Amino acid sequence: MGTYVLKFLEHLEYERNLSARTVTSYRKDLKDLSDFFVDHFGAMDWNVSTVDRSDLRAFMGWCQKKGLGRRSIARKISAVRSFYKFLSSEGLDDLGSVFLIKTPKLMKKLPQYANKNEIEAVFTVAESRASEGSFSGIRNLVVLELVYGSGLRLGELHGLDLEALDLGEQLVKVLGKGNKERIVPLTDPTVCALKIYLGMRLDVLDKVGELFTSALLLNPKGGRLSQRSIQNIVRKLLSDAATKEGLSVHSLRHSFATHMLDSGANLIALKELLGHVSLSTTQIYMHVSKERLLEVYRSSHPRS
Repeated sequence: MGTYVLKFLEHLEYERNLSARTVTSYRKDLKDLSDFFVDHFGAMDWNVSTVDRSDLRAFMGWCQKKGLGRRSIARKISAVRSFYKFLSSEGLDDLGSVFLIKTPKLMKKLPQYANKNEIEAVFTVAESRASEGSFSGIRNLVVLELVYGSGLRLGELHGLDLEALDLGEQLVKVLGKGNKERIVPLTDPTVCALKIYLGMRLDVLDKVGELFTSALLLNPKGGRLSQRSIQNIVRKLLSDAATKEGLSVHSLRHSFATHMLDSGANLIALKELLGHVSLSTTQIYMHVSKERLLEVYRSSHPRS
């Protein structure tokens, strides 16, 4: 099995261009599967082609006994399916029953997001600090504008380079999951904040003696701003604006999607803006706020 797993992981990394973190996750899931097979089959003569649906159901039970939740087990089964799909493409036969295994049913969890009043409060704090003229103040406003204004993921924002910006057309080229590029619009306030920030960015590079760096978001030493720093910046702004607890960079992306739909955005267009592969991923944002529900009711019902 080890040889097949190695080939599969190479396929994920070099052909599908998945991130190192994703490949590591697949490696761990398949390591657990291999450990289970050793327990399950013991000294019996077995190989990957002799595994059937009942064996994978036993694997799910094995994971449950180890204290894993339904979501974790579902992810492992998804990894196993991908592995066996790869084996099938490599010419292994008699694998059909493996694809019949059903994953545990998951409760759909609505993403946490901030309402429009909370977002307004966060921007009020960020704009006030930016107006003081410090590099960190204007940079942090740019971070907020790009996450909420354009719906970027944390990793996408962290990886942005200067050349990705087109301020004239108000667009930014984003490298998303699976190294897939997409073009995302920039809001007017984002462009205004960026124009101020880019001048201060040059001052920072000149001060530290850095001739050139491609990174858009910099720390005071002229290096690329880390993902952890971006998270801390956003959490501090959210906390100082007295919004609900537990919000993060990803919560602002959820807020972007929710508010776009609440304002009548097309679901397919939103899918492209968010960089989702499947429309089903975007559909989780179809929940509606109480305000919009009341608005629709009052404008549509003849006796409202």
